[in-house]
Amino acid sequence: MQLETITPATPVWQSQALCAQTGADFFFPEPGSSVREAKRICGMCEMRAACLEYALTHDERFGVWGGLSEKERLLLRRTSH
Repeated sequence: MQLETITPATPVWQSQALCAQTGADFFFPEPGSSVREAKRICGMCEMRAACLEYALTHDERFGVWGGLSEKERLLLRRTSH
């Protein structure tokens, strides 16, 4: 008898994150636009750490994830190595 594990396409934390309730516009702004509102929302989100871990693990290069912009995540990657 073989047991298969089915992994959900979307991590559970994503459905519980505040960004799922506000929409992607704040988190993927046009180039040069402010990310202040996205960071404010992230700062209140209990899923922030899981979100940042996901972004770093999956090398997300666009948008605000876990309260950090693309540039901030790149800097974090460089300083952690």
